[in-house]
Amino acid sequence: MQLPTREDAWQLLCEYTKTDSLRRHALGVEQVMRKMAEKYGGDVDEWGLTGLMHDFDYEKYPTAEEHPYKGNEILTEKGWPESIRTAIMGHATYTGAPRESDMAKALFAVDELVGFVFAVTYVRPSKSILEVTPKSVKKKLKQKSFAASVNRDDIVQGMEELGLDPTEHFQFVIDALKEKAEELGLQGEVI
Repeated sequence: MQLPTREDAWQLLCEYTKTDSLRRHALGVEQVMRKMAEKYGGDVDEWGLTGLMHDFDYEKYPTAEEHPYKGNEILTEKGWPESIRTAIMGHATYTGAPRESDMAKALFAVDELVGFVFAVTYVRPSKSILEVTPKSVKKKLKQKSFAASVNRDDIVQGMEELGLDPTEHFQFVIDALKEKAEELGLQGEVI
């Protein structure tokens, strides 16, 4: 099956997602998913599109009754591949959708963590991802009040499903985001 173009995906994302922060999250997850595809021998474009579009419906349909179900309906109507739609459904544990492919497991393993790494970056004095380390991520994960909306159980479960070492996985995500730091608003001002 032919993949939608990146441009078409971006236009669809922007049609449903108006806030800059959620668009940056989508771009961050896209970037990390592209790197995960390289690591696991997946299709870089397919994995990237999956990351880019995983929350495209969230702003308009934020409830557990609607997200990601509405997005799945929209992508089905537009002829998106089942592999992408299945992975997107699996990134929300409450859907009960199985995560059988490496792509689905990778999306689950990076989604919450990308959001958390963004939050850790924003509280650095420099607001630069260049200063974020796995140690700083681990330290903040222990603070339940910090980025309280981030589901820590999902982060742990995602790593377990892929058999990932936390320190290595945190570094992998940080390194992937560093490559696009300026585009993602994570460059900050190194002091």
